[in-house]
Amino acid sequence: MDESVEVLCAKQGEAGLITLNRPKALNALTLNMVREIRRALDAWAQDPSVTRIVVQGAGEKAFCAGGDIRQLTEDLKAGRREEALAFWREEYQLNIAIKRYPKPYVSLIDGIVMGGGVGVSLHGAYRIAGDRYLFAMPEVGIGFFPDVGATYALPRLPGQTGMYLALTGERVKRADAMMLGLATHAVPSGNIEGLREALIAGDPVEVALSRVATDPDQAPLETEREIIDSCFSADSVVEILARLDQAAANGSEFAAKTAAGMRAKSPTSMNLAFEQVRRGTSMDFEEAMKTEFRIVSRIGDGHDFYEGVRAVLIDKDNQPRWQPASLDKVDRAIINRHFASLGDRDLEIA
Repeated sequence: MDESVEVLCAKQGEAGLITLNRPKALNALTLNMVREIRRALDAWAQDPSVTRIVVQGAGEKAFCAGGDIRQLTEDLKAGRREEALAFWREEYQLNIAIKRYPKPYVSLIDGIVMGGGVGVSLHGAYRIAGDRYLFAMPEVGIGFFPDVGATYALPRLPGQTGMYLALTGERVKRADAMMLGLATHAVPSGNIEGLREALIAGDPVEVALSRVATDPDQAPLETEREIIDSCFSADSVVEILARLDQAAANGSEFAAKTAAGMRAKSPTSMNLAFEQVRRGTSMDFEEAMKTEFRIVSRIGDGHDFYEGVRAVLIDKDNQPRWQPASLDKVDRAIINRHFASLGDRDLEIA
C-alpha cells in the first residue's frame, strides 16, 4: 500500500471503503485526510451504488491514534493560528457529518483508537472491536481536552464512567468498551478481513456481523463501577480526588491508582474536562461540537497544551510543569471563558 497517500477512499462493491494510511504515524489525522474523507462521504451519500461505509486503519498497531498534535502545536507557536484552527474546524464538521450520515457507517477497529480516531468512529452506527482494540481519550495528560464529540458522548456513558474517562485518560480494552457502549460488536481479529469482504459484497450489515460477532469477556471496570459512580459524581475535581483518597484509605487500590494518575494531569485540563462533561449532559451533538470549537480556539492562549506536548511527545521526559500546578490555583473565570461564544467565528454547522 502506497504510504505517500495519507488516506485511501475508494468504492469497492457496495462499500465506500476508507483506509487511514499513515501506519508509521499510527494513522494520525491530518487536515488533508479530514478533507479527503469528507469529500468521499459527501459523494457517497448521494451515490445509490454505495450502501454502506467501511473505515479501517492501515497496519496492525492502530486504527487511528489521534490528530497530528505536534504539527498543530508548531502551527500555534509559530503564529499560524488559522492553519491550526482550520484543522479543528473541519475535523469537527466531519464528526457532525458522520453523526448524521444517512447510510450504515462501520468502523473496523483492531488496535489503538484515541483522540481524532474516536471522532471518525464513535459517532457512526457500528464500532467493531478486534482483539487488539484499545480506546482512550488521554488529552488531559497533554494539557488539552477531550474533543471530537466527547462533550456529547462521554456524559451519555453508563453512570459516571464518562467523567472517569475524561479526567483520567485511562485506556479501555475491548470488554470494557463493549460494557460502556464505546464498541458495538466484538469480533476476533482473524475474522475482520472476512467481515470486510462480506460488507464489500453487499451482505446486510447486521447479518454479516451476526456471523462473526462473539460475546466479550467480563469487563474489569464493572467491578469498580460503585467507586467510579460514587467518586466521580462529586461537584468538583477537588472533591472527586477527596472521595478517591477516602476510598483508597478504605482499602481500594483502584481508587489509589486513579487518584495518583489524576494528580499527574494538567489541573486546567481536568477542570475543562469536568465542565465539558457536566454541560454536555444537556447539549445536542451540534451544540457540543460548537462548544468544543470555542474551547479549542482558546487552548493556544494558555501554557499547558504546549508544555504537555513537549513533555509527552517531543522531549518525552514525562515531567510536565503545569501552570498552575495545583487544582486550587485554577481560575474559575478562565475555565468559563473557554466556553463563551466566539460570535461570528463560532463553528458553522453545514
